[in-house]
Amino acid sequence: MTIEQALKTRSESKCELCSSENNLAVYAVPASEDKSAGCCVLLCDTCRGQLENPETTDENHWRCLNDTMWSQVPAVQVMVYRQLKRLSAKTDWAMDLVDMMYLEDDVKEWAEKGLVEEEQASIPTRDANGAILQAGDSVTIIKDLPVKGSSMVIKRGTPVRNISLTDNPLHIQGRADGVQMVIISAYTKK
Repeated sequence: MTIEQALKTRSESKCELCSSENNLAVYAVPASEDKSAGCCVLLCDTCRGQLENPETTDENHWRCLNDTMWSQVPAVQVMVYRQLKRLSAKTDWAMDLVDMMYLEDDVKEWAEKGLVEEEQASIPTRDANGAILQAGDSVTIIKDLPVKGSSMVIKRGTPVRNISLTDNPLHIQGRADGVQMVIISAYTKK
């Protein structure tokens, strides 16, 4: 049985968030350990489109989560929790639903992990002047920096070319004085 067949059976061929029966497709829950049916949901075009492009969110569409939040399927619970958390910044009704929602500890951890990853992805890496840094940029060190674990000091004015971004928006990776290292982005300027 394919993932899509398993999800159609589980959801009775309806969107697992809003119960629509039109244009259904498999949606892998972000920050999941695998891509099995247990980590996927069946969504309609409307739900999928608004999840993938949050700027197009229609808050009234998501009032359906009032019923969906009681689903026994962990992947559905994760998606409902994340969407309600996003909406709770804008609407009181979503905040009330988040307060009422109960999740097992492992399911809540899964849901929170995805929110943290989204938040980190949305925070840009900035230099000392507040300029946004991107992979491939060249920066200059603005302060003498001792290198941890050695007696080496990277001098002020040292160029770092072709930087890479890390998972942490406060750090960049680059080669300074011939050594590859992680550098605190606040000690650089574009």
